[in-house]
Amino acid sequence: MKKTPKSLRLHIGIFGRTNVGKSSFLNLLAGQEVAIISPVPGTTTDVVEKTMELLPVGPVVFLDTAGVDDVSQLAEQRIKKSHKIFDRSDVILLIVEPDSWSSFEDEILAEAEQRGLPGIIIINKTDLKNPSEEFLKKITGKADKMILTSSLGTDRREATLKDLKKYLLESAPDEFLNPAPLVGDLLKPGGVIVLVVPIDLEAPKGRLILPQVQTIRDALDNDAAALVVKEREYASALANLKSPPDLAVCDSQVVLKMVADTPKNIKCTTFSILFARQRGDLIEAARGVSAIKKLKAGDKILIAEACSHHPVEDDIARVKIPRWLRQYVGGDLQIDVTAGHDYPDDLRKYKLVIHCGGCMINKRQMLARIQRAREQGVPITNYGMCISFVQGVIERVLEPFPAALDAYRSSL
Repeated sequence: MKKTPKSLRLHIGIFGRTNVGKSSFLNLLAGQEVAIISPVPGTTTDVVEKTMELLPVGPVVFLDTAGVDDVSQLAEQRIKKSHKIFDRSDVILLIVEPDSWSSFEDEILAEAEQRGLPGIIIINKTDLKNPSEEFLKKITGKADKMILTSSLGTDRREATLKDLKKYLLESAPDEFLNPAPLVGDLLKPGGVIVLVVPIDLEAPKGRLILPQVQTIRDALDNDAAALVVKEREYASALANLKSPPDLAVCDSQVVLKMVADTPKNIKCTTFSILFARQRGDLIEAARGVSAIKKLKAGDKILIAEACSHHPVEDDIARVKIPRWLRQYVGGDLQIDVTAGHDYPDDLRKYKLVIHCGGCMINKRQMLARIQRAREQGVPITNYGMCISFVQGVIERVLEPFPAALDAYRSSL
């Protein structure tokens, strides 16, 4: 892996009316033309993403959206997609022109405030007109962070970046600046974690998949050693250790074998459950998995994965989980699968949502998906929980997390 994954970057949504210079502002920050600019309204028709290393803030991804007042053809779909960026954004940049404010800007700030998102107002096009004192006073009453700039003036780039970095450091959520560990708090300094890693056919050739890589890095960051083995070598690897490891973690697809090979004195769990704890809401996922017990033939289920990939013959979301669920229920189920950033607004037709670990999306987007299910009264869990439940080992893999285990037991 040569670059920080998008899921670990600070997500910055760029909002504003058409032709206020959102794409020009993104180009100014990047120092290159990453977004097409034109005086024609509605030039930006889809979300443009630009990843950068913005030191000392760290790795970020800018999300340039279509104009919120777009009245061109397909405007409704564009605006709907732009508003979905709220689910992904950690910070909002609202681009405006001098002395120009309308209900559109108020709506963006109101949505950001409702979601608890910090906002920074960018007054653009100051090369054409300086904002009036009255306008500046009005803006100050709406947000305490404001930058005056001109996207077409490269001489303003360094000053704009300096101000933006300062405000981002003040606004960035604590989980970005001080991310929660994946396994570090479960390991002692000098300890050992054993990772049971089947070779995933959907992983890029010659590489491990992202959850495995991130877990190895987190163990090393916390002064522990990581022993990586395939499922066939796991039992012999344990036998060769002089002392029991602090934790064993496996891919959910081999959880049954891993649990069978793990002595009772060694705690064990799955990568997916670790990510449910770091990126989502482990307690909610533990409660939600009990809904499987109530499923009946004909019920409708949503399986949601955060990444987009070409499915293999025995794909986990499209083949294995549906097969295990149907075997558990003893009948057919209606199963929808979504991938990437596609996630339904209306979940009420589903009896259960089963989400992947979420390693490819940021925590805010994962929590937004969980909240949507919660608000609509639909149980939500994740792959690791689901697979462990139907294979009868759910309590074993929740042992490292007593609060989640209690939540699961109380939901039965």
